[in-house]
Amino acid sequence: QVQLVESGGGQVQPGESLRLSCVTSGFTFSSYAMNWYRQAPGEKRELVAAITSAGDQTIYSDSVKGRFTISRDNAKSTAYLQMNDLKPEDTAVYLCGVPRIGRGQGTQVTVSS
Repeated sequence: QVQLVESGGGQVQPGESLRLSCVTSGFTFSSYAMNWYRQAPGEKRELVAAITSAGDQTIYSDSVKGRFTISRDNAKSTAYLQMNDLKPEDTAVYLCGVPRIGRGQGTQVTVSS
């Protein structure tokens, strides 16, 4: 059974950092690219970052480029999203996903003073 479980969300002030984790099971993690998405209330889901199966290439949305870093540990079947200099507009539910495999339920990130 495929499972993706996000953690690490919370409420922080602008300028602070969070590190999200996505622990996976039920498929060969090292064979798949990984994505991080976010969805704010009333908004469409946005692809925030993606990383290749080997971790050698990454892409970011313009809204997070330079502030967020996606990474992975294939030995632990886990993906990460390091988020620095958080802004109120980063407030959303963050989900990890694997194209054609599945997505997690998400973890809430709230940035507010």
